[in-house]
Amino acid sequence: MEFDPVSLVIGLTIGVCFGLYFKKLMSSKKNDDTPDTTDLTDEATSYGDWGEYKMVLVVRQDLGMGKGKAAAQCCHAAVDVHEKCKRKHPKWLSSWESSACPKVALKCPDEETLLALASHARVLDIDTSIISDAGRTQIPSGSKTVLGLGPAPVELIDKVTGHLKLF
Repeated sequence: MEFDPVSLVIGLTIGVCFGLYFKKLMSSKKNDDTPDTTDLTDEATSYGDWGEYKMVLVVRQDLGMGKGKAAAQCCHAAVDVHEKCKRKHPKWLSSWESSACPKVALKCPDEETLLALASHARVLDIDTSIISDAGRTQIPSGSKTVLGLGPAPVELIDKVTGHLKLF
């Protein structure tokens, strides 16, 4: 597999977005009057353990988005699907957060494939988010750019996206 510096930048961008988001989330929790009952010595909360949960971001290739645009759309999808998972699958979210928050960016050829993947994920009860662009820069308004999936158990996510290639 060939090293791609652009993919590295996209991965780092997504990681920074999540880091900032979770830092804000955790600082707001610390300001609550409720005591923090998290036991950081528990092996299940070790950040060295990648766990059995992941989030996947699927990027359409036919739109010709620049790497920065794709990274921004992935960040939108990641935040949105995180919020959905918090409401619908809080245990999955907690397990994912306790296992270093693994994320993978994959590519799909077109909108039809993106929508089919989303439909398949919903059948398996995986949280989904399809991002539609506002049309202010490179992409026409309303274009579906990225599908966010999860966080969910790896075996469920792989049933939907296991055949896709890395972005």
